[in-house]
Amino acid sequence: MKILLCTGIFPPDIGGPATYSKLLKDELPKRGFEVEVLSFGEVRKFPKIIRHIIYFFKVLKRGSGVDVVYAQDPVSVGLPSVLAAKILNKKFIIRVAGDFAWEQGVQRFGVKETIDDFQNKKYGLFVNFFKKIQKFVVDRADTVITPSIYFKNLVSGWCKDPKKVITIYNGIKLIDRSINTKKENIIVTAGRLVSWKGFDVLIELMKDLPEWSLSIVGDGPDHDKLRSLIEENGLSGRVFLKGSISREDLMDLLLRSKLFILNTSFESFSFQVVEAMFAGIPVITTNIGNLKEIIENNKEGILVEPNNKTQILNAMQKINSDENFRREIVANAKKKSEFFSIEHTVENLINVLINL
Repeated sequence: MKILLCTGIFPPDIGGPATYSKLLKDELPKRGFEVEVLSFGEVRKFPKIIRHIIYFFKVLKRGSGVDVVYAQDPVSVGLPSVLAAKILNKKFIIRVAGDFAWEQGVQRFGVKETIDDFQNKKYGLFVNFFKKIQKFVVDRADTVITPSIYFKNLVSGWCKDPKKVITIYNGIKLIDRSINTKKENIIVTAGRLVSWKGFDVLIELMKDLPEWSLSIVGDGPDHDKLRSLIEENGLSGRVFLKGSISREDLMDLLLRSKLFILNTSFESFSFQVVEAMFAGIPVITTNIGNLKEIIENNKEGILVEPNNKTQILNAMQKINSDENFRREIVANAKKKSEFFSIEHTVENLINVLINL
């Protein structure tokens, strides 16, 4: 079986879709599948709309010799991919790990609602247009894959046949690099620099934590805003925007750090949380979305409400003052992280492919 993997980003780009696509590119051929990757990066230099048209023709050309077209988002690559797949009469799978309409609405069109409340409301022309594109693509897919049960329930509301929406958890390549590295008072957080990730709250929190530093890994549209916030609060020597770094550098940073905190208001699946769990660093994150599927409160980490500074500080105090508790959640988290291996992800995906 030959698969055309259509993805918005691919290494050297950093991000969940790039990580996921690279892992499939490496792992599926070991199990007898041929994989060709078509990254949207090939057309991003062209003007908007034009780039999508060019991408459509690329899918049309490369898709003629494959059995399955597998798209990694429902808009940028999803729309041109599904149109080409239908013309070519190829099986089409879509992986939905985010709500493009909601994200664009929050960033560009003044949407204030949470992603859950957003689903059943109508908005302006552009936001509603994006919502219709997502539903159009999902409705025409043979199978819809989501990275969590939470997101499966959300995406099921986009299509006429919810039964074709399934969950396959994202997987990471688990390479044990545990070494006796001296731990420093470093808090690590990671993700795309967007408003719902709550990095601004963590930066402000550092004013109450003079003995700690904060390393923010990732890039995105809020970079300059966060840089200004750091400077305004006089935190340039303790809060660092690390940008996009390699997985190896991230693991080195985690091994030197005492805490990983993800203060997000939305998450479909977090590679970074799982990697922190596997690296043996205590995790504090929010009780929303998929995160409750990854971490049970006070068992593999501590769950708090988004942007609740008091709860974050109390969680830090509990972990840092109770060594037995810290060791227990670290051990439980390490064991739980093994469930999210790339082997499990690939096995579940292969079951989908052979049953199309």
